[in-house]
Amino acid sequence: MDNPSHLHILGIGGTFMGGLAQLAKAMGYVVTGSDQALYPPMSTQLAQAGIDVTDYGQDPLANAPDQIVIGNALSRGHPAVETVLNAQQRYTSGPQWLSDHLLQDRWVVAVAGTHGKTTTSAMVAWILEYAGLNPGFLIGGVPENFGVSARLGASPFFVMEADEYDTAFFDKRSKFVHYRPRTCVLNNLEFDHGDIFADLAAIQTQFHHLVRTVPGNGLVIAPQADAALDGVLAQGCWSELKRFSQGEGVANSGHEAGWTYQPLREDGGHFAISLDGERLGEVAWPLTGHHNMQNAVAAVIAAQNCGVSAKLAVTALNHFEGVKRRLTNLGEVNGIRVYDDFAHHPTAIKSTLEGLRARMQREQQSGRLIAVFEPRSNTMRLGMHRQRLPQAFDAADQVFAFIDPDWGWQLPVEAFRPTVSVNESYDALLAALKAQLQPGDQVVLMSNGGFGGLPQKLLTELER
Repeated sequence: MDNPSHLHILGIGGTFMGGLAQLAKAMGYVVTGSDQALYPPMSTQLAQAGIDVTDYGQDPLANAPDQIVIGNALSRGHPAVETVLNAQQRYTSGPQWLSDHLLQDRWVVAVAGTHGKTTTSAMVAWILEYAGLNPGFLIGGVPENFGVSARLGASPFFVMEADEYDTAFFDKRSKFVHYRPRTCVLNNLEFDHGDIFADLAAIQTQFHHLVRTVPGNGLVIAPQADAALDGVLAQGCWSELKRFSQGEGVANSGHEAGWTYQPLREDGGHFAISLDGERLGEVAWPLTGHHNMQNAVAAVIAAQNCGVSAKLAVTALNHFEGVKRRLTNLGEVNGIRVYDDFAHHPTAIKSTLEGLRARMQREQQSGRLIAVFEPRSNTMRLGMHRQRLPQAFDAADQVFAFIDPDWGWQLPVEAFRPTVSVNESYDALLAALKAQLQPGDQVVLMSNGGFGGLPQKLLTELER
């Protein structure tokens, strides 16, 4: 069958696969899926879309699907995978399915980079929406302006968060090589995903595979002075290249467009964007951090490539509400403010905390900045960020960490400037926070997983 009508998705609970499920459903497919325990926001989105999800213990072929889509979290030896292979059932990967059935006829805007993919993708989608273009998108988070992580849209434009993680157990290329973007943002590049990449050069190879897929009449967008990306582009770039930097708006490095951003406030909540010395406008928003100013100018350039005037794009960003779990303010109880954040790499942790510290100083808030994290990523567990991690927390007054004893992983607490409290269970961590938090504190809980529901549990306990 050339156009299978029933898809069963293994690993449907991830943001990427769950978004794919919603898109397929909107395209008219019958969609079911399997996963282990789900948690919001994806569990909520799948339920709202009317997609039935079972656990891995049930036969994925029980309802006779026409095709299986296998997520990259599943490997050989997984019972569901073995069932599919033994039955010689048709199967594919999520990125390949998107390429074959959705992206082929769309103007794809792909946002790649070690940091900021989700937020920048959300910015681009919002600018296009603000301009009346009704874009489709698939984003690894939930943009507050939309309330969902994926939608089909009703225009040629489709915004993809372009992840460098591998595609599937049977396709070890990065996901983004399947997307074939016409507009491609390369936001930054550092070593990450140490479980699948041997070194930075291996990641650069995959990024150059992405650059190779951008057509000659397409656009590549990248910051100035990112040595790792410079190394990628030096391998060859066959498309127009626009670069941006922090500065006063002068033309840079001989490129036609001198795109710059200029901070007007230390916390990143107010800044200007210029092109060849002409100020296009200013952005004042609730986001913080130097990284979000970079994300913003990249998004403006991408939107302009899609036909949106740069000045309108800058105006749109003043109405951008951010992304869930990107320094989301969950609430304030007894003067204690609780944030939920996705930061899990030293660079992201550092930028997030420095941005919030700058905001606290601007608002003359004298309370403490408390950082709470778990080293959940595979790269962190492998110890590859061990030396850089302590300095990432310099802006905090105190650090709390959850370290499961089964990980066989120790935090180098002696290298931290702030005091560190290590806890071996979520319950112990919650108890420690309750005992030590005081009015005026701002608490940032950082994890790229569910963190045992700790952010909401902490808020609930404080309310009690």
